[in-house]
Amino acid sequence: MTDTMKGTAIKGATRPSRDFGEGRVCSESGCDTRLSRYNKREYCYSHAPVKYPRVRGRILPEGT
Repeated sequence: MTDTMKGTAIKGATRPSRDFGEGRVCSESGCDTRLSRYNKREYCYSHAPVKYPRVRGRILPEGT
């Protein structure tokens, strides 16, 4: 008896990465940063609006 395991390769076709077009530029006026063709956002990292993650726990009422 041997102590080795043998796996199999993943079968089937993999889907290609989504493409959002070439030559896109940040939407901020005056910014010439080119966006990656795989980046679905409109703005570069420097001009992207701030997003805060959902925090777990209770929501405190205003004024506390």
